[in-house]
Amino acid sequence: MRLALIGLPGSGKSTVGRQLSRRLQIPFVDSDQVLEQRLGCSIRDFFASEGESRFRDLEEQVIDELTLMHEGVLATGGGVVLRSPNREHLHQRSHVIYLRSTPEEIYRRLRHDQNRPLLQVEDPMQRLRELHTTRDPLYLETAHFVIDTGRPSLATLVNTIVMQLELAGLA
Repeated sequence: MRLALIGLPGSGKSTVGRQLSRRLQIPFVDSDQVLEQRLGCSIRDFFASEGESRFRDLEEQVIDELTLMHEGVLATGGGVVLRSPNREHLHQRSHVIYLRSTPEEIYRRLRHDQNRPLLQVEDPMQRLRELHTTRDPLYLETAHFVIDTGRPSLATLVNTIVMQLELAGLA
C-alpha cells in the first residue's frame, strides 16, 4: 500500500505519518529527510544558498523516485504540490491524504519554530494565509482523502485516517 500525506508546513504530515505507519505496520519515509540526506545540509540552508527553484527541481526527482519505489507511508514537504509532475505522480501512484489545517491552527503550532524557511518573514500569519490560498486548491486536486486536522489528538487523527481507508477498502 502506498499512502502519501500532503498539507501546509506544520499540518502534521511527519508526525501523523510516523504514527499511521506504526498503526498499519508499513514503512514510513519523509521526503524532506531524504532530500536533506542527498543535499548534505538542511533544507533551510539549501534554500538560502541555492534558492527555491533549485530545491523544487531536486524535490521533484525525489518525489518521482519515492512514488515509484516506496511502499508504505510517505510524508511530503508542504510545497510539493507546486509542481504539476509531483501532483500527478502522487495522485496516480499513491492514495493521497490531505491533512487540511487553517493558517491559524498552523501558526499556533509553529510560531516558535525557527526551522521553517517560508515562515522566517516579517508577518508569518500573513505568509500562512497566502500559502493556504495558493496551495489549498492544489492539495484538493491531488488528494483522494481530505482530513481536517482541527484540534483532535494525534490518535484521533490516525483513527480517522484508518477509518477512511477502511471505508474505501484500502486497509
